[in-house]
Amino acid sequence: MLHSHLTTLNAVSLVLDTFRDKGVSSDALLAGSGISAADLSRADTRITTNQEMQVCCNAVALRRKIGLELGRRMHVSAYGILGYALLTSATFGDALRLALRYPALLGTLFELSLEADGERIWFTAADYRENPQLTVFNTELCLVSLKVICDDLLGHPLPLQAARFEYEAPDYRADYSNSFDCPLQFSAGRNAFAFDRRWLEHPLPLADAITHQAMAERCRKHNLEFTGRQAWLGRIRQLLAAQLHTAPGLEGLAEQMKCSARTLRRHLHDLGCSYQELLDELRFERAKQLLGEGQLPIHRIADELGFSETASFRHAFVRWSGVSPSQFLP
Repeated sequence: MLHSHLTTLNAVSLVLDTFRDKGVSSDALLAGSGISAADLSRADTRITTNQEMQVCCNAVALRRKIGLELGRRMHVSAYGILGYALLTSATFGDALRLALRYPALLGTLFELSLEADGERIWFTAADYRENPQLTVFNTELCLVSLKVICDDLLGHPLPLQAARFEYEAPDYRADYSNSFDCPLQFSAGRNAFAFDRRWLEHPLPLADAITHQAMAERCRKHNLEFTGRQAWLGRIRQLLAAQLHTAPGLEGLAEQMKCSARTLRRHLHDLGCSYQELLDELRFERAKQLLGEGQLPIHRIADELGFSETASFRHAFVRWSGVSPSQFLP
């Protein structure tokens, strides 16, 4: 999908590690994602959020409450430079406001905010627009991981006053108490947890003004670089998606981007991908969409995606997903 962004393997690795403890093979979790064992062995590998969500879909199919478990493993140290900037902030409130300033570095799928409600502060996660089948999973992962960050920053659990969730209570509702030791409300108007506003002024145990200043500046530069690259990558995806039937090739795409092929290749390398990988990802997404609609036979879909032979498309689809195209037909 065109809004798909590149990300690291952090979340995927966390999923694999969690299920490895339960005796589940990586193959079952990676099925359909296009992520290979070789990708997992490279520290600089970048994947799309669509690939990440496919792994999460597989995980939820195996264990519905996995969002709660993964969230409890997402400590502040998992956020790199941003994590260190948060830990060295002067107060709890300073740290939370800094986190909200850089949602791209936080890797959230939600619009996060701090909302005052009398003597309470609601830490809210809203405006989710991703796969609706993963709404509960992603909400659990988001709010539990935010609670873990809060606990890590303070050096002890943040006392909560309430927690609310937009969806109906799942049958494993009792497991929520492991992360939210407070009154729970489901089918609510928002996803959020509340704490006493006085905590915002609480000094952090690892506060260090000099280190914080240096880390905050690195966060600012990293965020500018990251968002700039994502905008550039979005333009490439847009161009390629409109030309899947007759892909322009690296040279042709570089001309459309008004740069040299060498420059385009270098930028893609810096993003941890290649022209062919981007083309395959867009073809895969389009193929799944066309197969799901069930309006075109497989040979027509192959032609739509620029394959000269149906057999070549079948082989490519198996490589991308691990199954044949016919298994995606309704």
